[in-house]
Amino acid sequence: MAFTLPPLPYAPGALEPHIDARTMEIHHGKHHNAYVTNLNNAVAGKPEENLSIEEICKNISKYPMPVRNNGGGHFNHSMFWTVMGPNAGGAPSGALGDAINAAFGNFEEFKTKFNTAATTRFGSGWAWLVKDSSGKLVISSTPNQDNPLMDIAEVKGTPILGLDVWEHAYYLNYQNRRPDYCAAWWNVVNWKEVARRFA
Repeated sequence: MAFTLPPLPYAPGALEPHIDARTMEIHHGKHHNAYVTNLNNAVAGKPEENLSIEEICKNISKYPMPVRNNGGGHFNHSMFWTVMGPNAGGAPSGALGDAINAAFGNFEEFKTKFNTAATTRFGSGWAWLVKDSSGKLVISSTPNQDNPLMDIAEVKGTPILGLDVWEHAYYLNYQNRRPDYCAAWWNVVNWKEVARRFA
């Protein structure tokens, strides 16, 4: 198999009460697992079977829609699990905190802008904090399983933080209250991992 489902870096219930165990089990074990299976089927016997998921995303315009959707789903979720964690939340410090303040004024202003990107994304998609080619931080959102690494993205760069706003990420606990889910999610953001990606 070219691609494998990464294990969750914590127990499914570790992010409660903000994200419940049942949602995590279904989201990781069923949704992400399906993206991996479908991606492997889409690349089987082709040269892209030997590429990294990052290489595939960077040249996504070359590939058919099943690779774009499932490859994006695999990359996005693999990152999503790591930028969350138990005993997390708060605000970033150090170089990342300084860069956020420089780009957005202050942390609260950044959160407001990020939440707007997440809550106004129509239908399914993601909100992102992206380090662009000049090293500046920008906020963007993408539809479906697209991401800023992709050569078709409106805002291109290296994603360092992503929030899944597909209904499967929150519906069991929050139903149609996406803003409540977005607000709760800040309590589980693993800033240490985001800072590592920023560096």
